[in-house]
Amino acid sequence: MATVEQIRQRYAELFDGQPRVFRSPGRINIIGEHTDYNNGFVLPAGVDKAVYFAIAPREDEQVVLHALDLNESYQCALNDWRKPEQGWAWFQLGVLDQLTKQQLPVRGFQVVFGGDIPAGAGMSSSAALECCLLYALNALFELGLDRLQIAKMAQKAENEYVGLNCGIMDQFASVFAQEGKVIRLDCQTLEYTYFPFRLSGYSLVLCDTTVKHSLATSEYNTRRAECERGVAILKKYYPTITSLRDVTTEQVAHHRLELGDVLYRRCKFITSELLRVLEACESLAEDNAQNLGALMYATHDGLQFDYEVSCPELDFLVGHTRGNPDIAGARMMGGGFGGCTINLVKTPVLEDFEKDIKQAYSERFGRDLPCYRVRIGNGTEEVLS
Repeated sequence: MATVEQIRQRYAELFDGQPRVFRSPGRINIIGEHTDYNNGFVLPAGVDKAVYFAIAPREDEQVVLHALDLNESYQCALNDWRKPEQGWAWFQLGVLDQLTKQQLPVRGFQVVFGGDIPAGAGMSSSAALECCLLYALNALFELGLDRLQIAKMAQKAENEYVGLNCGIMDQFASVFAQEGKVIRLDCQTLEYTYFPFRLSGYSLVLCDTTVKHSLATSEYNTRRAECERGVAILKKYYPTITSLRDVTTEQVAHHRLELGDVLYRRCKFITSELLRVLEACESLAEDNAQNLGALMYATHDGLQFDYEVSCPELDFLVGHTRGNPDIAGARMMGGGFGGCTINLVKTPVLEDFEKDIKQAYSERFGRDLPCYRVRIGNGTEEVLS
């Protein structure tokens, strides 16, 4: 994982001149999984792990990308959007594709990028890559984009070029994050409110299963399609609804037989999760870690049994925390099928917690369990020397 200093050093080795440096954070989501593409509420925050871009304009129309963490480079003409074999370049080219569609005056540039967001851990490194490059190009070429435009364009880059039909939560959180605060985002209206994250005596720890997932080739898009099928059925009875955001848990239960087992459980999870996000905000306002933790466990149960996006490693880690008075709550975080659990742990016992869960995971699965203590940090910005 690359540091800012290493990125600057590699840039000096590859290119002349002094670059500008930008950062965009990974994100966590306290609660509210898979609700963003259902036009619901989410509760994300930026963290103190990020991607960094050292970037400068070129005199020609070439785009030169160097991924420090992979020690790989890719070069193309400014308007060459054919997907290369290097999948890591898709996120950057998706950004350029969006800028071209918007007819914004981007010229050639060269960049070295890297960071310390664990790939595949559910911290949305892809969104951070997209947002960071867009923010940097906006500053470099004075494109006049505001933060909301950057978040929306980054989401479209992932939807239209990468091929992942994601909602806007990841990109929005990466751009709008503020230190020490979580964001309650209404994904239907894009209205948002900041809530201080100040649960007395508790810290956030991510436990990385090291099970890597690729959401573009997983069942992520399938889940979205299932939700849309559920809405189509319910719309026959409630014509004004446009998404599961507009549906109640009672309405879902009333039409359980027509929905069928699978669609019923998908819709049940989403409508229940939307209520949990709102209750979680009340818990934060009241400094009630125990209630927030109970909501986190309920979310994991729904993701495991109703939305079916968990995996044995995630279920084991969450199960291992249950009943421990030093842990208020835990759940899988992210799109699913791997990645991290997020754990709300009493600060004085962090070392004991990590030692215990690492040992249990090693005994059960025969491999190491990376743990990341995260603090809530700022969103996309320029790194000033």
